[in-house]
Amino acid sequence: MKFIAVFLLIAIVLFSISTKESTIQPLNPQDSILAFGDSLTYGYNANPNESYPVILSHLSGHKVINAGNPAETSHDGLRRLPKLLEDDSIKLMILFFGGNDIMQGLSIQSLKSNLKTMIHMAKEKGIEVLLISVPNLSLFGFSPLALYEEIAEEENIPLLLGMLADIISKPSLKSDQIHPNAKGYKIMAEKIYEKLKEIIL
Repeated sequence: MKFIAVFLLIAIVLFSISTKESTIQPLNPQDSILAFGDSLTYGYNANPNESYPVILSHLSGHKVINAGNPAETSHDGLRRLPKLLEDDSIKLMILFFGGNDIMQGLSIQSLKSNLKTMIHMAKEKGIEVLLISVPNLSLFGFSPLALYEEIAEEENIPLLLGMLADIISKPSLKSDQIHPNAKGYKIMAEKIYEKLKEIIL
């Protein structure tokens, strides 16, 4: 009986360690946030001041650089990132890529490799990373992609999971099949801000 109790205690400790959320260092007032992604970051189908980076800047009090580029794949983003990371004020990157890779039927392994390389680039500059997952779009709706959880665990970075699927599954929050409307982008910014408050040390 004592052996069983000890075994259960060890299992609970191991589970709590494995499920502990990764955290990031606090930002100073002068620090910038790089919002890096595709059309979802850019704010496609909304006015410029309705994109999530603009709203997140208001919520957080930090400068948020909108580095979203519509129609871009992770391969395109990988080529664009080094120049952006030359800005020494950036201390956090919100990485939100994958939708165009998925829709174009590109390799999931290449997507994972590209995302991991982006994360390594940021870490080499001392920049924290928050990864945001993109769902797999199929005839049956949206399903999660395991690669985002794999990356978050392998790279020991925080992950915001399921946000996009939650938003674009509601007709009142989207402008087309894959993009939010202004209200949807606002909720996106709020969810990201709530996540940042959870994970900042």
